[in-house]
Amino acid sequence: MKIKRKRMGSRILALAIASVVLAVFGTNAFAQDSVPMATQAAVDTTWVLLAGFLVFFMQTGFAMLETGLIRQTSAVNALLENFVDASITAIAFWAVGFGVAFGVSQGGLIGGSNFFLSQAMSIGPDGLVFAKIGEVNPFFSWSTLDVFTFFFFQFAFAATASTITTGAMAERTDFVGDLIYSAIMGAISYPIVVHWVWGGGWLQQQGFVDFAGSTVVHTVGGVTALMGAILLGPRAFRIGKDGKWQPLPPAHNLGLATIGTMILWVGWYGFNPGSTLGMGSTGLVGLVVLNTTLGAAGAALVSMFFQYARSKKWDLVYTLNGSLAGLVAITAGCAFVEPWTALIIGLVAGVVVVLAADAVERARIDDPVGAFAVHAACGIWGTLAIGLFGRSELFAAAGALIPRSGLLAGGGVDLLLVQALGSGVTIGFTALFGLVMFGALKAIGRLRVSSVVDDVKVFIDDYEHAASIWPDVREAEEMLGIDPHQKAAKAAAAGD
Repeated sequence: MKIKRKRMGSRILALAIASVVLAVFGTNAFAQDSVPMATQAAVDTTWVLLAGFLVFFMQTGFAMLETGLIRQTSAVNALLENFVDASITAIAFWAVGFGVAFGVSQGGLIGGSNFFLSQAMSIGPDGLVFAKIGEVNPFFSWSTLDVFTFFFFQFAFAATASTITTGAMAERTDFVGDLIYSAIMGAISYPIVVHWVWGGGWLQQQGFVDFAGSTVVHTVGGVTALMGAILLGPRAFRIGKDGKWQPLPPAHNLGLATIGTMILWVGWYGFNPGSTLGMGSTGLVGLVVLNTTLGAAGAALVSMFFQYARSKKWDLVYTLNGSLAGLVAITAGCAFVEPWTALIIGLVAGVVVVLAADAVERARIDDPVGAFAVHAACGIWGTLAIGLFGRSELFAAAGALIPRSGLLAGGGVDLLLVQALGSGVTIGFTALFGLVMFGALKAIGRLRVSSVVDDVKVFIDDYEHAASIWPDVREAEEMLGIDPHQKAAKAAAAGD
């Protein structure tokens, strides 16, 4: 009898609690839904902001990597260019670029609204209202993010694209010219491709996918870099008195280059996982993190062993660029492929980056940091790899418009063809845009720094900044009558 009374008491207590819950929440459907929605929005916003901070910190990685790989006599120039590019891009992307990228689509070609983030907030009957990105661009109706948060994350990507370009154009670009082309990239060329692929544009409607930017960020940055390097011409010392192409001089500080690469690798954990734009699926985020790691690790090892087979030396620079090659390659498909496939993509990228760097050198194009080989060549490979290995189930989980599998996953050639189309169109548009942009800068005398620097008697740090990253070393060498350039060239010729 006592047991039955206890059970009855438990039932009465449960009914009482249920009645209270229904009384508080059951009569107001909005209140019932707002609690989990608000919580999800808070979690998603926190996640995307943290990821954006990591992506922005990649600017430090690019600055350290580029500075370490070039000559010390150009280090101040590289550091200032990398630093100020972020500032220029922030303003250009806020004023124009974000509207071009994520404004309401004009025929699938370009966004045409929300310039200066004019629709990001407003004063309504209930006070200040912060707009969701889905209210500005219906394509993002599923997102919990506000416009300001979404802008910051996308700005960090835009800054990366212009920073990639500085590496291939290092040591001989007019500083004012760098400011101009960085602003143009942040306002026009990069955002147009963003709209095509991520903003609801025509490529996205065709089913083209690029989860985190192998095409949008890296192919655009790498192809722009190549066009800039071609129109700039090589640094003066790359062509000897006999007209022969001279080898790249040794990197002046491999410690900086290594630190920069490690920062970039860490930053990629914001770049790729952050592109989920929320934590609605923790499993998807975990998959992206793992695939990113395997792609980078596999490529680093392959580049190291591949270069050893050719030179019988364990080469640090090739290993560093190999890891970046894997990161670039897996960026497009990190949410669409299985982990073992991510490793294969990285392994192939480790070879692609070495062969692409060789091809650039054979073409006598001076790319001091291998920007085209790392970002464009491996970005193209990573984009096409989705057409081979993509899984329709993962497409659906990641929210792709048209879930389908790649050729080697039993899905036929449709996905591979659309991936090739998207990559090819991006390459063509970016190359043409770069030709016009850099051609115009060249015509007005703002592409290449003064010919005084070409004498290799006055370095770009001296001419543009009146500064040196190692002033004590420069002073000691000058007292001893040592020309830093001649010393580097002799070391390169001797294979040191």
